Amino acid sequence: MRDSGLGVGVDVGVCPDEAAHSPVWGPLRTPPVTCGGLSLALELPALIRQLRAAWRARRGGPRGSERSEASTWVKAEEEGEEVEELKQDTENRSPHLEADDGRLSTGHAGVLLAERRGSYPLIDLRVLKTSAQQGEVESSTRKKLKRLLSFQRYCHASRLLRGLMPHTPGTLHLLDDDYLGQAAHMLSKVGTWNFDIFLFDRLTNGNSLVTLMCHLLNVYGLIHHFQLDMVKLHRFLGMVQEDYHSQNPYHNALHAADVTQAMYCYLKEPRLAEQLSPLDVFLGLMAAAAHDVDHPGVNQPFLIKTRHHLASLYQNTSVLESHHWRSTVGMLRESGLLSHLPADMSQDIEQQLGSLILATDISRQNEFLSTFREHLDNEDLDLQLASHRHFMLQIALKCADVCNPCRVWEMSKQWSERVCEEFYRQGDLERKFDLEISPLCNQQADSVPAIQTGFISYIVEPLFEEWQRFTEPSPLSQTMMGHLHKNKAQWSRQTHSHTEPEPEGGAGEEENIP
Repeated sequence: MRDSGLGVGVDVGVCPDEAAHSPVWGPLRTPPVTCGGLSLALELPALIRQLRAAWRARRGGPRGSERSEASTWVKAEEEGEEVEELKQDTENRSPHLEADDGRLSTGHAGVLLAERRGSYPLIDLRVLKTSAQQGEVESSTRKKLKRLLSFQRYCHASRLLRGLMPHTPGTLHLLDDDYLGQAAHMLSKVGTWNFDIFLFDRLTNGNSLVTLMCHLLNVYGLIHHFQLDMVKLHRFLGMVQEDYHSQNPYHNALHAADVTQAMYCYLKEPRLAEQLSPLDVFLGLMAAAAHDVDHPGVNQPFLIKTRHHLASLYQNTSVLESHHWRSTVGMLRESGLLSHLPADMSQDIEQQLGSLILATDISRQNEFLSTFREHLDNEDLDLQLASHRHFMLQIALKCADVCNPCRVWEMSKQWSERVCEEFYRQGDLERKFDLEISPLCNQQADSVPAIQTGFISYIVEPLFEEWQRFTEPSPLSQTMMGHLHKNKAQWSRQTHSHTEPEPEGGAGEEENIP
C-alpha cells in the first residue's frame, strides 16, 4: 500500500474493478477498456481523475479531510485538474507555512503553499474597478492559475520539499557538482566589484542566487557555525529563488543575486569586517538574498489605488517590504532551516531579518540617511555595540539595493534599462485601465536617461557619499564613486542629446534611446 496523493491508500498497480456500465463510471465519457476498469489510452492525469472519481462514487463523495482539500482546490480543478491531483502529494509533506494574515500555522502543505506563494501572484485585474472585458479577466485568471499550479512548478517545489537533491559521496556540500569550469573561476573572484552577475547567471543555468548563497555561506564557515542541514538549506534557497517572479524585468532572482554579491563586497570592508560577528554576516547575506522575494513588479502606490489585499493587511505602510519579510519567515519555517536552533534564537533571527528588509523601503531613505549622517558627524558609531552593527547592516543593504549606478557602465546600463522597463509596464497597465499613471512610469514622458539622472542625484549619490565617509574612504568606495560620477555624466549627456554614448576607449554606432 502507498499514499497515492488522492486522499486514500491504493495498492500499486491495482485499480478498482468495475464493469464498463457500472454506475461508478457513469460520469465518465467513455467506459474503461482494460486494466481492471481503467482506460489504458488515457494519460496519467486523466487516469488519476478517473481513479478519484471511482473512489468518490464508491464512497458516496469526498469525506473528512478529502472534502476539505476538494473545496480548497475547487477553482484549480476547474482550470487545471491535471495539476491539482499532483498537488495533493505535496499537501501531506510540510506542516509549517505562512497564512494570508502573515502568521504561520500548521495544516495541509499544498493548501497553504498556494496561500503563501500565491499571496502575491500576478496582479489580479479583477481588483481594478474598470470596464475590462470578461474575456481579459478570465485570461488573467488562467495565467495566474497556470503559474501557481503548472506541472513544472509542482515538480520543482515537490522535489525541493522532499529534499531529493543530487548528492555525490565525499562532497563537502551539495553544490560541488555545479562548481564547473568558468562558474568556478568566477566564484573565486566573487569579491571583486566588476563581477559580472549576468554572465554568472548564464553559467549557472539561471541558478545564480542559490549557487552564490551556498558558496558565500561556505566561505564564511556559517554552515558549520550554525550547524545548518544542507538539504534544508538548499530547500530554503530553492524556494526563495523560485518565488522571485522571473517575468519581472528587474525585481527577479538575478537582482537578488546582484544585491547579495554587492552585500558581500560591503561586508568585506575593513571597518566592518573587523567587528562583524558570524550572526551579523549570516543576517546580512540572508536579508540580501530575500529582500525582494515575491515582488509583483509594481510599486506600493499601485497596490494602494487598486485596493490590493496586502495594502489593507499592512495598512499602506511598507507594504512590499513587509510582504517580503513575512514570505521569508514562512519559507524559513517551511524548510525547517532554523528548527534545530533554540526558539528564542530563531525568533531573534526572524525579527532582525525583518528589520533589515524593512530598511530597504525607499520612502524611508531620508530617515536612514539623516541618522547615518548624524552618526558620522558626531563620530559616535561604536561597532562593538550590536545595535550599531545592525544599523550599519541596514545601511549596507540599502547601498547594495541601489548600487547599480556604481557599477561599470556596461552593467549599470543594463540594470537601468531593466528597471525602467518595469516602470513602463506598470504605466501601460495603469493606462489600459484608466488609472492615474504613476511618476516615472510614463514611457512617452519619462525617458531612461532622465529617470536615471534624477535617481542618481536624489537617492544614490547622497547615500554613497556618506558611505564613502564611513569607509574613510576604502579603495572600493573610491571605485564606486568613480563609476557613479561617470555614469551620471553619461546619462546627463543623453538627457539632452537622446543618443547613445560612445563606448569608452573607442567610437561606436549611436542608437536612439527608447
